[in-house]
Amino acid sequence: MTLDEALKIRSGRKLVFTNGVFDILHAGHVQYLQAARRLGDLLIVGVNSDESVRMLGKGPDRPVNPLEDRISVLEGLGCVDGAVGFSEHTPIRLIELLRPEVHVKGGDYKVDDLPETSVVSAYGGEVVILPLLVGRSTTSILDRLGSD
Repeated sequence: MTLDEALKIRSGRKLVFTNGVFDILHAGHVQYLQAARRLGDLLIVGVNSDESVRMLGKGPDRPVNPLEDRISVLEGLGCVDGAVGFSEHTPIRLIELLRPEVHVKGGDYKVDDLPETSVVSAYGGEVVILPLLVGRSTTSILDRLGSD
């Protein structure tokens, strides 16, 4: 989905936005995205570009899956209405353009520590932290694969 397409499908509906790498999709991702979608009428996911994943320091072999594949998998989920790639370190530019009513992050974050909180709050949006599914992460999956 392009940014223009994301702006068009919004059309007055309550938009929920989240973002992340979503490299190897697992049950924790799916439960998180389903819970995020229940907070509004439409869920758009910002997906880190391959370059920004490397900037985040996820490791030399990350992402495992290229951006186009990660977007395709996310858009295949019934709870995701669209996914948009971004190359910046944070999703602030996307948030400024989309102006979601709800910005969602996982329980490994705190509202006050997110650089996007001030942007969302400035236009009257809400930042929601959802709990993580314990023991589920792409890093732990890759660690298990590497130990075999």
